[in-house]
Amino acid sequence: MTDAFEDLGVDGSDGPADLDAEGLMRRALDVVNGAKAMPLSASVLISREEVLGLITNALERLPDELRQARWLLREREEFLAERAREAEALMEEVRVQAERMVSRTEIVRQANQVAQRILDDANEESRRMRHEAEDYCDQKLAGMEIVLDRTMRTVQAGRAKLQATAPPQSDAEAAPAAMGGEEGSTEDGFFDQDLS
Repeated sequence: MTDAFEDLGVDGSDGPADLDAEGLMRRALDVVNGAKAMPLSASVLISREEVLGLITNALERLPDELRQARWLLREREEFLAERAREAEALMEEVRVQAERMVSRTEIVRQANQVAQRILDDANEESRRMRHEAEDYCDQKLAGMEIVLDRTMRTVQAGRAKLQATAPPQSDAEAAPAAMGGEEGSTEDGFFDQDLS
């Protein structure tokens, strides 16, 4: 077995300089596949040192890129996990902000409803007060109309009485009466009337 091991160019520790890790692993596979079968058995006879040497050299020759790739994969996973946490935090913030906006919209809607109700109440109160003022003015004007109507009838009755009771006067008598100089003139009769 040692000759076969040396034929492969592996001395047990270093191996050929021109083979990379993949080449060494393929050589180890070839050793296992080309091993002689034991009589009356499915097992094969291989050199432990030879295969271990190939695998050890293959592991030692794994390129730094593989280790770096593993490091990059870990970094990527951490990066993705961090981004996922940030995205989740952002989504939570957006959800809270959306709830706030909905809440603000609801507050604005309620405020508009309250403002509209206050405006409607103010308009209703204004209409009620205007009707009350119009009713009050109408009552006062009606009362004044009644007083003025009575006064007018009294005035008309007084004038009619004056015209009915006045004796015909001569020109000489009419002058002092027009000046209001005689006692018991017809004006006194007007004031003696019942004004009610």
